Amino acid sequence: MGIFTYQDADALGAVVAVDTATVVVRVSDVEKLRRMQVSRLVFLQSSRAGEHLIGVIQKIVRSMKEAKAIGEGEATDEDVLPEENVVRVALIGTHIDKKGTEENLFRRTLETVPEIDANCFAIEGESLTAFMRVIARVASDGQKLTLGSYTLDENATAYLNGNKFFQRHAIVVGSTGSGKSWTTARVLEQVASLPNANALVFDLHGEYTPLVGDGIRHFRIAGPGDLDKGTSLKDGVIYLPFWLLGYEAMISMFVDRSDQNAPNQAMLMSRTVTDAKRTFLTNGKHQDVLDNFTIDSPVPFDIGGVVTELNRLNTEMVPGAKSEKQGPYFDKLSRMIARFENKRTDRRLGFLFRGGEDTLKFDWLETLCSTLVGGSQDQPDKKGGVKIIDFSEVPSDVLPLIVSLVARLAFSLQQWTAPGKRHPVALFCDEAHLYIPERAQGDAANEISISIFERIAKEGRKYGVGLVVISQRPSEVNRTVLSQCNNLIAMRLTNAEDQGVVRRLLPDSLGGFSDLLPILDTGEALVVGDASLLPSRIRIAEPTAHPNSGTVDFWDEWSKDAPIGAIPAAVSGWRKQTQQA
Repeated sequence: MGIFTYQDADALGAVVAVDTATVVVRVSDVEKLRRMQVSRLVFLQSSRAGEHLIGVIQKIVRSMKEAKAIGEGEATDEDVLPEENVVRVALIGTHIDKKGTEENLFRRTLETVPEIDANCFAIEGESLTAFMRVIARVASDGQKLTLGSYTLDENATAYLNGNKFFQRHAIVVGSTGSGKSWTTARVLEQVASLPNANALVFDLHGEYTPLVGDGIRHFRIAGPGDLDKGTSLKDGVIYLPFWLLGYEAMISMFVDRSDQNAPNQAMLMSRTVTDAKRTFLTNGKHQDVLDNFTIDSPVPFDIGGVVTELNRLNTEMVPGAKSEKQGPYFDKLSRMIARFENKRTDRRLGFLFRGGEDTLKFDWLETLCSTLVGGSQDQPDKKGGVKIIDFSEVPSDVLPLIVSLVARLAFSLQQWTAPGKRHPVALFCDEAHLYIPERAQGDAANEISISIFERIAKEGRKYGVGLVVISQRPSEVNRTVLSQCNNLIAMRLTNAEDQGVVRRLLPDSLGGFSDLLPILDTGEALVVGDASLLPSRIRIAEPTAHPNSGTVDFWDEWSKDAPIGAIPAAVSGWRKQTQQA
């Protein structure tokens, strides 16, 4: 039996204009018009028996001139729709009373559009409750991901399709304090509860440290304080040895593009590194790799030997006509060698150059990949499918390079895995605007990072790599990456530029949703996309563990009598380049 029972006398009004997925409804009763609210649901009669078209109220006006056609353009006296009291409705799907043996189906398709004079009815009371139950039942078929409850009906659980959420990529945006981290934590906890979960979280500020449980494992990129302690991967400390860097990444770190000798330096860097990798493979008798490797192949090599060879070329004297003369690269590599040595001795970059002997072994890469990109069942204890990586001690100037290095590791591993054996992995990119910026502005590290994430956004679905882009400034995130995200969770946004970005991500028929962005409550979100059966306003449920958002209560702290006394430890940590508790 259908959930919508009505009499013609209950109609809010009748359709007077139709344009693809948007209609205008004339409301003759002023009292009914006053009861209507933006973002509420309505249903309209369809030309097919047993079907109803579901829509969302976008705009309510008293003057038809203001509403002209579908509320666009400037009205004139020649407008053919002179009536007042109209409502603009965006159609979002179809409710079918019965099809075969199934009853009460909701589909996000519009196989028909309303006819002129078709009646429009409000979905409220028992009808709303029944419809939200239909939404919950349909959305929860298969792999479900729950966010919270619908604002329309707090008793109705809001489900997302877990497959489509990660397959089609997602973006979570919101101003500081809007509940963005809360939402991310809510999603992560559910992912972690799955028996063979696989996700990487790029945590730039240690925000997600409070998230704990069998399904969650914490790592951090090694800081200066780890270099003399012998910490390793089993301690949750990650070293990313220099030989994992691709050619472009190495050039960006060691070659100054403004140097007139930069082309020669890049060429010799390529040659000496390739030779060093060949020597390593030859000594290790890895003939199968030796036959096909390139400079970008992740093969360990002796970086000391590379520096020695570069120094030799930089000081080389060759036979001349009468006596020795300066070699072709004499004194042309000095700046590169100096940069090389500065990077190697910088303790902040110890995670690249001082990882210990284990990180220079041929089989170490397999250990790293199994730990970071393997699912729960690939771990020795069968736990910890969600890996939260803390990048807080990585210097800001190389942060984009290092984050993208981990992303490239995951993507490359999936790319080179046989199609039938790929275990999907999701990358949660917190504070994405810091390493996937809209404009690289000539920064080589940013250009490399953008290139890697753009490729993942475009091709990740084919290889089982999903992106969840999280940012408080969507206007500063790369447009190409955002355009590939077909799921949107938008929290409160007050900046006009950020609102404009979200508006462009919304379907044309739902553009009016963006008007709600500045007035959303903390923990409220607009959810639209392939994973959301019903584009709507959702109140996000509280996660079990609250992220450490870093928000300090100024007035409360200033009201305390006792001194904090943290400055001596902070100064000491500053000098040692390590954060102390």
